[in-house]
Amino acid sequence: MNLYTDKENREIEIIQFLKEVIDPELEINIIDMGLVYKVNYDEKGQITIDLTLSTKNCPMGDVIIRNIETCLNSYFPGFQIKINLVWEPKWSRDFLTPAGKKELGIK
Repeated sequence: MNLYTDKENREIEIIQFLKEVIDPELEINIIDMGLVYKVNYDEKGQITIDLTLSTKNCPMGDVIIRNIETCLNSYFPGFQIKINLVWEPKWSRDFLTPAGKKELGIK
C-alpha cells in the first residue's frame, strides 16, 4: 500500500533530485544544508521551491538558483520552475540534516 499521494511522491522525488545541487562554498547539497524550506509540485506544470540562503549577501545565491533550475528542468522538461527566496525563518546551523552535520564535521 502506498502511503503517499502521487503529488507527495513527486515532491519527495524532487527533494531527492535537489540533493544533486551543491552549495559551491561549502560543497554540500542544498537539502542537507537545510536551505530548502518547501517544495510544491503542481501536475499542471509548475514546481515551486521556497529557498533560503545561509546569508542575505551570499555570493553564490545566483549560482545555486541557476543550478536548481537546471537540475529540475532536466527531470521535468516543460515545467515552470518558480523559486521563492525567503528569509524567515533565518537559516542557522540547526537546519543542517544529520548527514549535513557529519559532512561538515559538526557534532
